[in-house]
Amino acid sequence: MKFLKFLFVGIFFGIVLVKSEAVSWYRIFEMFKFQSFHMYGIIGSAVILGVLSVWLLKRLKIKTTEGKEVYLPPKDKGIVRYLLGGSIFGLGWALAGACPGPMYILLGTGVFSMLIVIFGAVLGTFVYGILKPRLPH
Repeated sequence: MKFLKFLFVGIFFGIVLVKSEAVSWYRIFEMFKFQSFHMYGIIGSAVILGVLSVWLLKRLKIKTTEGKEVYLPPKDKGIVRYLLGGSIFGLGWALAGACPGPMYILLGTGVFSMLIVIFGAVLGTFVYGILKPRLPH
């Protein structure tokens, strides 16, 4: 029962993404062809909101729902892994037309071809779990 609040937040988030056209394949295609500012505006707004939220978390020492203080680990100094990971993520996003969160939202809206993409994402996560001890971190 206590997880219902997370379910409702997820449903609300899904509705917002659908109504803002953030999960629209055409909007994503426009973004990768630099034909529209729509998606860049959404992503930029999310980055600004994220920065403000982290600043408020640190400034006001906000606690979690369990009463614990929010811990934010220090940033990693290496940039190569972020560039490589971001490039792989971006290529997958461009090929599939969706990043991980919207995959499920698109499935919920009736885009059943997303089952293939979700299968690929789960398979990739599984393979990463197997290879993780051998990868440079």
